[in-house]
Amino acid sequence: MYKVFINDKLIILTDSLQNQNELPFFIYQNVVLDEIIHKLKENSFKGAYLYALDLEKCWKDFKTHFKVVVAAGGLVKNSKEEILFIYRGNKWDLPKGRIEKGESLEKTAVREVEEECGISNLVLKSFLTTTYHIFYQNKVRKLKETHWYLMYSDDTKELIPQAEEGITIAEFKSKIEIEEALKNSYANIKLVFSLVNH
Repeated sequence: MYKVFINDKLIILTDSLQNQNELPFFIYQNVVLDEIIHKLKENSFKGAYLYALDLEKCWKDFKTHFKVVVAAGGLVKNSKEEILFIYRGNKWDLPKGRIEKGESLEKTAVREVEEECGISNLVLKSFLTTTYHIFYQNKVRKLKETHWYLMYSDDTKELIPQAEEGITIAEFKSKIEIEEALKNSYANIKLVFSLVNH
């Protein structure tokens, strides 16, 4: 199953017939993907459930409709079990960024967290998940594929948000603060958190 977000709307591409989300149901081979995306953007649908007979073949086809941007980032815990957040574009987010040529996903994830938050002593713990979301940049439709890693840092110095990336705050948040921050975050970030026992 692949979950793709467009804003907070969800496209589920799956080879299972169990439509648990009560979303409009379509057979992937019969849909015009551009129409589905347009309807999601225009708020005609709350989401879409796309059934694929051959999931991997359909996923490959799905990706041909976009310029794919590969990124990696981290969910960083400290010794107090707090989690590192950034604030950008009036939303709470997790640090992440695009892969550079010749770089591994793990290296990208660590580099981006360091750059966006001014943090050091990062230890990569494990791979968490991959999230997908559709966005538009200069009228080009893109699919961001972000690979998320669980990390740890015992760095206690003041964090420095990367202002040139539009980040105004980089800070660790407690469990109560996390719950509040997630109310003003992105659907794919909530998905990452749903996989972590914090």
